[in-house]
Amino acid sequence: MESIKEYWSRMFLDRHSEEIWWQKKLDLLEKRNATIVKITGDGKVTQKLHYDDRSNYEYVMHLQFLIKQNERFMLEEQVLPFSYSIQDQTIINHRKREIAIEKAPEDYSLWNSNNKSQRIEFNRFDYNRLEAVRYAERWWNSYNPAYRTFEVDCTNYISQCLFAGGAPTWGEPVRERGWWYSGNSWSFSWAVAHAMRWYLSGSQKGLKGKEVESPEELLPGDVICYDFEGDNRWNHTTIVVTKDAYGMPLVNAHTDNSRHRYWSYEDSTAYTPEIQYKFFRIGEN
Repeated sequence: MESIKEYWSRMFLDRHSEEIWWQKKLDLLEKRNATIVKITGDGKVTQKLHYDDRSNYEYVMHLQFLIKQNERFMLEEQVLPFSYSIQDQTIINHRKREIAIEKAPEDYSLWNSNNKSQRIEFNRFDYNRLEAVRYAERWWNSYNPAYRTFEVDCTNYISQCLFAGGAPTWGEPVRERGWWYSGNSWSFSWAVAHAMRWYLSGSQKGLKGKEVESPEELLPGDVICYDFEGDNRWNHTTIVVTKDAYGMPLVNAHTDNSRHRYWSYEDSTAYTPEIQYKFFRIGEN
């Protein structure tokens, strides 16, 4: 039977981007002293459009990577979006679709200064890491109908995980204040990666986080924030759900839905050498 990698190599016209993605994956595994033992996957068509003599399709490929690191086996999962067209009974333009990366608008560049005014009260809350991780595992590749789904859904998903773990909300109905979700409204910090990064750096009320220096210090239920371009505009948020054989975090995420993915995102097409990270221990400050 043809392997998934052989299928991609045969089908993709955009070979360059496919090869770069695959090589990034292999390079990161080598860096971790890990290897892929087996790849399985299945696809699902999500959209069909027909124009005269041409049909356009979009689908998602759910990939499962069985990874061996030392004597430990781990299962990493990713859901990747693809598209192709059929014209004259021939498949053309078969390629991976790029996932939208959250861009912080200019208004959010002031979040840091605005957030300082929130340091008005110190209180503790009991953070149930197990429940946060359970939620992260339950909804990593689907969407809880109790919440709105965003086109760029990473921070909304992480907020739901933290709330499931018992993190208290506050600040409603002012969107620039606190961390909260209520019906058809929510704080910027609930759904915007840039806003959550600055909220966690300063809040001493409701949801709180303590910034630590290294990913090794994180526990399941903790949060990592990403600035892919290194321009101080934070694009992405993930939650730690477990650790690998070397004690390094494996994370779940939305938008480019991923489960037990290595924390550094060096295999992502959004990765640049200028990437910056922030590591937060939740429930501490």
